[in-house]
Amino acid sequence: MANTEIDLSAAHWRKSSYSNGTGGDCVEVARGVPGVTPVRDSKKGQDGPVLLFPTASWTAFLASVKV
Repeated sequence: MANTEIDLSAAHWRKSSYSNGTGGDCVEVARGVPGVTPVRDSKKGQDGPVLLFPTASWTAFLASVKV
């Protein structure tokens, strides 16, 4: 069985531009991980769960929700 763990140590996390400044509900997205776009809930902290989306799927999702 192949190791499917992805190293997120080089990921550059950023919060959604829709996040409020008081630490409210925040979605963080990372760049710098080849082939995938990591997404996490900032309220869960740096060690919280991370969803990994194929980069092409994440790009298509963003294109479909932009108004």
